[in-house]
Amino acid sequence: MPRIARKERRRDAAGLPSEDPGTERVLPALMAWMSRAQDQSKSADGGVARDFSLLRGWASSYPETTGYIVPTFLAYARRTGDVSVRERALRMADWLVAIQLESGAFQGGKIDSMPLVPVTFNTGQILLGLAAAQSETGRYMESMRRAADWLVNTQDADGCWRKYQSPFAAFGDKEYETHVAWGLFEAARIEPSRGYAEAGLANIRWALGSLASNGWFARCCLDDPAHPLTHTLGYALRGMLEAYRYHNDPAFLEASLRTARGLMGAMREDGFLPGRLGSDWSAPVNWACLTGTAQVAHCWLLLHELTGQDEFMHAASIACRFVRRTVRVDGPLDTRGGVKGSFPVDGAYGRFEYLDWAAKFLADALMLEQDLLTRIGGTQGRGSRTRSTRDAHFDNQGVDSSSSTQSP
Repeated sequence: MPRIARKERRRDAAGLPSEDPGTERVLPALMAWMSRAQDQSKSADGGVARDFSLLRGWASSYPETTGYIVPTFLAYARRTGDVSVRERALRMADWLVAIQLESGAFQGGKIDSMPLVPVTFNTGQILLGLAAAQSETGRYMESMRRAADWLVNTQDADGCWRKYQSPFAAFGDKEYETHVAWGLFEAARIEPSRGYAEAGLANIRWALGSLASNGWFARCCLDDPAHPLTHTLGYALRGMLEAYRYHNDPAFLEASLRTARGLMGAMREDGFLPGRLGSDWSAPVNWACLTGTAQVAHCWLLLHELTGQDEFMHAASIACRFVRRTVRVDGPLDTRGGVKGSFPVDGAYGRFEYLDWAAKFLADALMLEQDLLTRIGGTQGRGSRTRSTRDAHFDNQGVDSSSSTQSP
């Protein structure tokens, strides 16, 4: 094992650093690391490298994650006025257009992975980037339509996608493909008359058909449905939330609340969220999937925004702080600002790797957290609308009867 990997393993074994470097330092570091991942990609094509491995170095570009990194870069560019970040996002989008398959779909895996076959999930994630780039520039309509049309045309009658599954995941129905439905909602905001929203809502309703009363999804993992990753649970939850944000159906919000509260009950008071969970929200592993923690934190922030309930803001702040404390804002460029797959670094997800999507999801969560804290700061003194996290929910895994079902 390389010295750098041994050193990082020893560092994590000593425990999480006590200091929180804070969003003001971590967010720019995340963006700088993802920019470096674009520049250092082994395939040198404008896409973003899948990861930096302490064992193998930089990987080649990953179309799926490059797709949903595009909106993150565009959002950060608007936030900061940094034209170079916008240019990077559009370079990513141009690369995605160049590698789009004749059918309109996109491949699974890294750009150099084999077999090269169309995959539903990856196409849905890239659709998020194409829709964002189209909204930003008006130049990506054809590519966006082709990807969205392919998803609509390959969907099964019950709303599930079964035909074009990833060769890099276990075979079977995947409830986390609600995240594909989100891509269709974004396309529908641009092209509302092509059936994109209807297809997305059909998938959400299919997934909710098997949602347990405690918010559990039984078919929500890449490889172990009995113990899914918080990463894929985060995908499923985000898709449900985006369905509510698009369609305002109270059933979608109620389902999201059940899953969000189940995840909340699994988190420790220091923000540690186990990387895999069981159907009773118990933890079968002793490592955190940092990607999943960041995704779930973002979903809790969205729920705070939708309902005004402080429990979600409180839980998200704890989770964001946990992940921020794992990020180094100094040291070697290849790891500075990167987010590990697992904490500790030798955990079973993204072992010894800094993942581009982990950095993306943390950046998204931190930007929304900043925005919400700014809004909260402007409304202090008006009174709290809800109880605290521990008082309001940690002993309650059902839907709170006081939950609002109205968008602000």
